[in-house]
Amino acid sequence: MSNTSTTEMQNLHDGAANSERRLPRPIRESLMAVESELNEVLKGKQEAIRMVLVCLLARGHLLLEDKPGLGKTTLAKALANCIGGTFARIQCTPDLLPGDITGFNIFNQRSLEFEFRAGPVFADVLLADEINRATPRTQSALLEAMAEYQVTVDAKKYELPEQFLVIATQNPLDHHGTYPLPEAQLDRFAMKLSLGYPSPEDEQKMLAAAIGPLEQTVRSENALLSPAELRLLQNEIRKLHVAESIQRYMIQLGQATRQHTQIQLGASPRALLTWQRVCQARAYLEGRDFVTPDDVQATAVPVLSVRLGIISGNAQQLVGEIINETEVPRAGGNL
Repeated sequence: MSNTSTTEMQNLHDGAANSERRLPRPIRESLMAVESELNEVLKGKQEAIRMVLVCLLARGHLLLEDKPGLGKTTLAKALANCIGGTFARIQCTPDLLPGDITGFNIFNQRSLEFEFRAGPVFADVLLADEINRATPRTQSALLEAMAEYQVTVDAKKYELPEQFLVIATQNPLDHHGTYPLPEAQLDRFAMKLSLGYPSPEDEQKMLAAAIGPLEQTVRSENALLSPAELRLLQNEIRKLHVAESIQRYMIQLGQATRQHTQIQLGASPRALLTWQRVCQARAYLEGRDFVTPDDVQATAVPVLSVRLGIISGNAQQLVGEIINETEVPRAGGNL
């Protein structure tokens, strides 16, 4: 994957120079504090944690495909704590019902009326553990929440929090008793990540930190970023400048996935919209108010791997080939 020169980045920025939008510095500092806190919670995973924040800022949902015991739940709980949001976890099993996620109406014998009991989906951060063990019917209930930020119970709609985030997990090795996620649901995830095993040095730090009284191992419960500040970030980041040449570059990459002989299902137009928001979020975290080809390339595998229907090979290899074969915007913003 090629790198973008400083001159090229400045040329791409020229179109946005007169309409620069900068968020208040304290909010950016709070966001950096969140990243620092997550790096303390999950040591040695700086790149993955930055992508998690990119997904959060892009108002997307995240699929973590990894082996058990690598810190997925810890990461989700720490993220909810950092943004001052509520956290809920559902263990997906074949007998899990849609109402177990969305909530249900129950008859109150005193008032002689039905009352709605909200389910765990009404949290700010929802961890859906082993999502592929839930039945298609239950997955469809979660799909509405992810796509529309609402749930429907007995024909009545209930709105979810604006900053609602689903972090779903699945084990790539254990397929016994699982239901493959349908393409429509996979397309609702902004990206797919894998945490992987920590280095021996980071594992040693983890073991050392676990020694001592329990209260010494629990980090601060004070929120570093309020839900209101997060919503401000999410709304403002969508305004970051994306040059037409960058958009044409993304379209060419998307079309290449649809024409590749080893890819049965290429990137949809919705995928490109999600990808652009992810690029804007990464640009902001990198300290820029404009998107460069580097943002497109750095997010290509996480964004595309979750939604491509691959016949043979793997997403990282195929996406890398497509990027290497596609011309990058030159200095001045032209392809």
